[in-house]
Amino acid sequence: MSRVDKEVPLQLQRWTEAVKTGDAHQVTRLYAADAILISTLKGDVKRGHSRIRDYFATDLLPKNPVVSVVALYARVMGEVAVNSGLYNFEFDTKQACTPSGRETVEARFTFVYRWSGMDWFIVEHHSSLKP
Repeated sequence: MSRVDKEVPLQLQRWTEAVKTGDAHQVTRLYAADAILISTLKGDVKRGHSRIRDYFATDLLPKNPVVSVVALYARVMGEVAVNSGLYNFEFDTKQACTPSGRETVEARFTFVYRWSGMDWFIVEHHSSLKP
């Protein structure tokens, strides 16, 4: 396995760690300036740092998410790479329907990365709740 083949799965770990910080700026830095996000919770399209940062700051991160990867499949095609699979989000919930006050939702994802010459940046991210 090449160095690049090892690096690409680690990009998802970088993203989950950034989400864990609760800092929308840290998460957004992983995205290319013209990236597109199809969001997990809203299902709409966010394009560019401003809209992506707003989504994380107002919709996802206030729920104190913890992301756990269930299945990950990575592919590298030159300067483009893809991580796809399944992950779970554990969120704070307004309805105290669980003793912990948190709920777990299952989702599927595809991250597309582009190599900048120095680092991998997310150019497309599709995340949706599992039906």
